[in-house]
Amino acid sequence: MPPTFLLPLAAAFLLLLLLHLHFPFANFAGSQSYIGVNYGQVADNLPPPAATAKLLQSTAVQKVRLYGADPAIIRALANTGIGIVIGAANGDIPALASDPNSAGQWVNSNVLPFYPASSIVLVTVGNEVLLSGDQNLISQLLPAMQNVQNALNSASLGGKVKVSTVHSMSILGRSDPPSSGSFDSSHLDAMKALLQFQRGVGSPIAVNPYPFFAYQSDPRPETLAFCLFQPNAGRVDSGSGIKYMNMFDAQVDAVRSALNGIGFKDIDIMVAETGWPYKGDPNEVGASVENARAYNGNLIAHLRSMAGTPLMPGKSVDTYLFALYDEDLKPGPSSERSFGLFKPDLSMTYDVGLSKTSTTSQPVRGGSPAAGQERWCVPKAGASDAQLQASLDYVCGQQGIDCGPLQPGGACFEPNTLASHAAYAMNLYFQRSDKRPWNCDFSQTAALSSNNPSYNGCNYPGGGT
Repeated sequence: MPPTFLLPLAAAFLLLLLLHLHFPFANFAGSQSYIGVNYGQVADNLPPPAATAKLLQSTAVQKVRLYGADPAIIRALANTGIGIVIGAANGDIPALASDPNSAGQWVNSNVLPFYPASSIVLVTVGNEVLLSGDQNLISQLLPAMQNVQNALNSASLGGKVKVSTVHSMSILGRSDPPSSGSFDSSHLDAMKALLQFQRGVGSPIAVNPYPFFAYQSDPRPETLAFCLFQPNAGRVDSGSGIKYMNMFDAQVDAVRSALNGIGFKDIDIMVAETGWPYKGDPNEVGASVENARAYNGNLIAHLRSMAGTPLMPGKSVDTYLFALYDEDLKPGPSSERSFGLFKPDLSMTYDVGLSKTSTTSQPVRGGSPAAGQERWCVPKAGASDAQLQASLDYVCGQQGIDCGPLQPGGACFEPNTLASHAAYAMNLYFQRSDKRPWNCDFSQTAALSSNNPSYNGCNYPGGGT
């Protein structure tokens, strides 16, 4: 292409970049290849694969992770442009490890009949194998991965379809603070061998971070806000001095630190599973529609912002939400059957902004203003000065938030009280966050109101839903 043709393209790219920097809350149309979803099948009420494929095409989801290699699903996703991760089960590992012909047959059956019409991008061999404690299975994992990779290479798919395995966060012996992240010593030799292989084939390490479980072990309001990407005081990493504002970044960066610590700075991280249940048993604290919508909605917004994590800024890790549907046949507590973003009738369990035509989610709190009514975010009576100060500091420290009116001489400086300044900041954050109701929480110190708090020359932004 002649150089003169590049100038308008470069100018357009620069304009988009400037717009993004100036309006960090804007959602620009385009590829969101970092948003994926898990499609589990431990259920007896799932819709037909063709219906699911059509549903996915109506969303921003660009990748789907299967735990197996169901041919009907893979076929239904053909020519949709949706990337597909397929899986070899833990029970397949011994045969794949011991017999290269078995690996060849697996690839011949589960990849070749569908590729490239069905965009298979990754094969995961096993799920949380190291967590199993089965030393025989663990020793067979790497040979199984190598044989599958060799079979893909023989089919001329090396580099096009990659091979990885999925790990529980328990592979880390330390994760707090994130800078101290390190692999559990009992897994270290196995991890080094796996990572050396993955470095050679260019595949990511796949992990399953769940802030929900972190909250279960520390069910304080400030922990909930930290886990849900809601305004909070943050947590300073005593090793690096970095202030973390959410649990997801802290967990992912702990993996980054563990990789860097053993010389694998070049290995990318993929979040194979993360989610929040919308209901649970009475002893499962935090499992609710409101919290599930807040976690998934704010996670999606965080990924779209391209802010990245403190140790990996400016890019979003590929993240597969858990899960597309509930799996009603799963054993265990109620939460295990309550992660679905969509119902079997294809309607949304709750709206997190994934639909290409979705509107902002409506609040689930009782007594909230009706849809279409103007509303503002205001502090609750009884919020402490420390909580208000933390919220004020959080909001005014965000890129793209203008707290200028609160400065001396600004329209909202008077009255110069913490309560007044925090009220303006809380509402500003809520309005700039697409009026998502879960962004008017502030560790349970704020609520939505239909009464306009503007006064004199201080105008509080507002708007209908």
